[in-house]
Amino acid sequence: MRRRGVLAAALAAPMLARAQEAKPIRLVIAFPAGGPTDVIGRLVGEKMGRALGQVVVIENRGGANGNIAAEAVAKAEADGSVLLYNTSSIAISRALYRRLGYDLLRDLAPVALTASAPSLLVVNPGLPVRSPAEFIAWARANSGRISYGSGGVGNVSHLQSFMVLRHIGAEATHVPYRGTAAALTDTAAGNVQFMSDAFNTALPLAREGLVRPIAVTTAGRAPLLPEVPSMAESGLMPPGSDTGIWQGILAPARTPPATIARLNAAVNAALRDDEVTARLAGMGARPTGGSAEDYAGYLASEVALWTRVVQESGATAE
Repeated sequence: MRRRGVLAAALAAPMLARAQEAKPIRLVIAFPAGGPTDVIGRLVGEKMGRALGQVVVIENRGGANGNIAAEAVAKAEADGSVLLYNTSSIAISRALYRRLGYDLLRDLAPVALTASAPSLLVVNPGLPVRSPAEFIAWARANSGRISYGSGGVGNVSHLQSFMVLRHIGAEATHVPYRGTAAALTDTAAGNVQFMSDAFNTALPLAREGLVRPIAVTTAGRAPLLPEVPSMAESGLMPPGSDTGIWQGILAPARTPPATIARLNAAVNAALRDDEVTARLAGMGARPTGGSAEDYAGYLASEVALWTRVVQESGATAE
């Protein structure tokens, strides 16, 4: 009888392992449904699921600049069944918020960087500004008498413009909005003179002539707008600067390394999918990928960058 029990247990073990492997993965997207982060996150999640042979269920948990979702995942079971789809805002939040229910570098483990895209510095088309050089001259000549919009205090759109102004030696009044859509509308109307916004949301207005594109925030030019120079090449930021927007996937910190490696392989497979690359290209973004270690190093560098910028700007949030 004992031998039968041992044999049954031995036969059941592989079945149990397969059942555990088939456990659905909950991919928590830190922003509401319908936005660009959600669109990319859902697509990557679907392709990940195919690579893993598992169902990936999307859960949108917006609020507090992504911190509600981040805290929930940080406290989740560390077995690879709950993951966070995050954006670059998570690196900013660490410096911006005085009280957080999680520590990014201690409580979450990098899985993979998924995508990156530039932001676009745009001005009201009525301004006598058509190039970075003209923007610099205009901003310096009107220093202290001009204004710029953003999606809120400490938002990446705020900090990108702050960095430009600091680098070129000009001052402008910051006008924060509840989201970049309203700020972009007011830039087009001339209520504020300029702003930085995500490429995929600013580009349609730029193409309609409602705002004028001046520069992109990434180190190189954007394929969808190759005539517009980068900030780094045109003197708006130091050479080599890249303050584009990026996305990635994180897991609870205690997730086993083998599980992280398995998830990382699935993410990289998803990013090689033709549908994913085409969708990203249409949004002005590109797939990134790489190892979990690559993402860990990049995340640490981004935390260092944005901590310095937040401190210099004096921005805080509760």
